[in-house]
Amino acid sequence: MRNVHRAHPDVAHFEARRYEMSISAEDLSAQRTAEKIAKNRELIDETLKAYPEKFAKRRAKNLGVNTSDKPDCGVKSNIKSIPGVMTVRGCAYAGSYGVVWSPVKDMIHISHGPVGCGRYARSGRRNYYIGTTGVNTFTTMHFTSDFQEKDIVFGGDKKLEKIMDELNGLFPMAKGITVQSECPIGLIGDDIEAVSKKKAVELGKPIVPVRCEGFRGVSQSLGHHIANDSIRDFILDPAEGKHPDFASTPYDVAILGDYNIGGDAWSSRILIEEIGLRVVAQWSGDGTLAEMENTPKAKLNLLHCYRSVNYITRHMEEKYGIPWVEYNFFGPTRIEASLRKIASFFDDKIKDNAEKVIAKYKGLSDAVKDKYQPRLDGKKVMLYVGGLRPRHVIGAYEDLGMEVIGTGYEFAHNDDYQRTAPETQEGTLIYDDVTGYELEKFVEALRPDLVASGIKEKYIFQKMGFPFRQMHSWDYSGPYHGYDGFAIFARDMDMAINNPVWSKTKAPWL
Repeated sequence: MRNVHRAHPDVAHFEARRYEMSISAEDLSAQRTAEKIAKNRELIDETLKAYPEKFAKRRAKNLGVNTSDKPDCGVKSNIKSIPGVMTVRGCAYAGSYGVVWSPVKDMIHISHGPVGCGRYARSGRRNYYIGTTGVNTFTTMHFTSDFQEKDIVFGGDKKLEKIMDELNGLFPMAKGITVQSECPIGLIGDDIEAVSKKKAVELGKPIVPVRCEGFRGVSQSLGHHIANDSIRDFILDPAEGKHPDFASTPYDVAILGDYNIGGDAWSSRILIEEIGLRVVAQWSGDGTLAEMENTPKAKLNLLHCYRSVNYITRHMEEKYGIPWVEYNFFGPTRIEASLRKIASFFDDKIKDNAEKVIAKYKGLSDAVKDKYQPRLDGKKVMLYVGGLRPRHVIGAYEDLGMEVIGTGYEFAHNDDYQRTAPETQEGTLIYDDVTGYELEKFVEALRPDLVASGIKEKYIFQKMGFPFRQMHSWDYSGPYHGYDGFAIFARDMDMAINNPVWSKTKAPWL
């Protein structure tokens, strides 16, 4: 049998290693960052070559690389998607109904229009709540006016009135109703405002018309804004003087923009109450109409999802003088910073309590890191989600020794990217409203160890041979907020990346 001699290592490799050892660690880091920036810019240019010139020029504005001289990550955002190109954005209806309003549990939310769009709202997210479904809570129940052709021709105002009467009879414990308008409602000109005003008087409960037709605006982000404005006009402002028996304390806070996916808001509330604060309102996840009405009595608004509720938060700051602070309860590093930031608005008692809570859970978070970091250290992640996650979860990955090499939003605004820049390393690939083609090319080129994105991308990347976590609603797991949530988060990432199934799967290019 012929002898097989091991090949000598490449001389060029030794030369490169010797050069690396001859320069300082700081210079080496700067050099690697510069190479990373150049490589990612080259990747963007190469990807855009597949497009017609005019289209490529437009898309180039939405793709960039995070560098220290660009506080907004160097990308344009909140720009209309280009027709004919797949986008995973939702519409204004999705932003209003699917995000802001539907988790309010003791109100009935009507999808006003054809059943096709209304189907979107049926258990689309895992907004956990406490209550008896169909009696005093309605989050997972689906109500639609089920528009037919005759309704398009003759209008649906009378039908909407009849539906409200029926719902009031079937569910007398419902505290109010919202009318979430779909595209045809705006096109045919149904007067949902007049119907809602009339029936609110007859039924004696708030009825909120929400002009969130899907064709409005760039994405679901406008739906958030429209929903916020409807909360302002039909809930907060009319509630002045209501609930006179409400007993205020100096430590009253409100949790806003947490939709309790997998129980996230409950995990956050535990920590907030443990440092001595009283949560007087929590919405919209597991939220109630009364809590929304009492929000202006809080001393501080705690803002979790900035994109979806910053509008109403700013309104309360201007009208009621309530300060607000954005917090992040993903991973122990961000939890500690957020608890201290929240406590800084209160007296020494709350500040001391925050330190005690941090010390109390340090053993738990250290144990999680000791268990999972050796299995996850150095693993690379690419993110693409909506809301707050493309920046908020970065710290949790870094707590496990992982690196986020690419991130982007489905429907962000410029201020979202300004908040993202400090969270990401220099040279990180940034993509806004990325197309399916672009994301696939980025993943193929960068070969991350994990893709963490939304529902629509899950099976594409799994078939490509990449471990995947669905970060829209935690892949049917959770909660991910808080110290207990960090343990679940770490377990789930480990199960995804180190699952032996990937050794049985071949990517198309192998």
